[in-house]
Amino acid sequence: MNRIRRLIRSETIFAIGLLTPSLAGFSLFYLIPFGQSVMHSLEVGAGGSFGLSNYDALLHSSSFRKAASNTFWFTAISVPIVVVASLLLAMLLNQRLFLRNWLRTAYVLPLVVPVASIVLVWQILFDWNGALNAVLQQFGFDRQDWMKSEWAGFVIMLVFVWKNIGYNVILFLAGLQNIPKQYYEIADLEGAGPVRKLFSITLTYLTPTTFLVVLMSVLNSFKVFRETYLVAGAYPHDRIYMMQHYMNNMFLSLDIQKVSAAAVLMALGMMMLVFVLFRTERLFRSYME
Repeated sequence: MNRIRRLIRSETIFAIGLLTPSLAGFSLFYLIPFGQSVMHSLEVGAGGSFGLSNYDALLHSSSFRKAASNTFWFTAISVPIVVVASLLLAMLLNQRLFLRNWLRTAYVLPLVVPVASIVLVWQILFDWNGALNAVLQQFGFDRQDWMKSEWAGFVIMLVFVWKNIGYNVILFLAGLQNIPKQYYEIADLEGAGPVRKLFSITLTYLTPTTFLVVLMSVLNSFKVFRETYLVAGAYPHDRIYMMQHYMNNMFLSLDIQKVSAAAVLMALGMMMLVFVLFRTERLFRSYME
């Protein structure tokens, strides 16, 4: 018994030693700065007093409410679209198709292309004098100012889906290839149809992969600021004014307290969303078992 305890203790010490550099880096670059942001968000004036006035000012700010609303709706709409599209493409590429390897490579390319190059392509497509308006004029339609109208939201969603679909397809393909083929053969012998096999086998065994894809897509949806900023600038159309725009503009005006308060609220929102996703995935697993 003592030998087992010594073995467990030595393995624990060894594991802590391996994790120490990562924990130190995480604390130095994430935990400590986040703690400082929390402290800055509670500062009131220059007298060193603390309070919730910065949060109250944020909640009463029309710019903050607009940015929070746009970010919420962007995530709520774009994430299901990219997840469903990735799953359908992965199921298609998992079949024996002509030029399947070339198609897989094509979907991975957006991951390795620099963001600035990607944005340049989209600017060429959706500019007032861009390629899309040129095509519309050829068919007798009027030009659209895509990035300065309500269409701007759809353009950014399209950029987001195109940018992130390749990574999700890779994850789904890995999950599909880990499903034993015998399950489908047994289902065929029992006369199960495609829909039954989809819900009873494919989606059931893809639950962990689907959860990971949804989680990564949600986190990536909060990073769409890069593409939006490069396409439309610091003050884009109201439709695509995101939380990152608000925090970036507050930072440029050196309003550190409001920036910190916005960052804390955004982090809390993401943590709540991740908690709901983990809870949902756990309930689904217990239900399936």
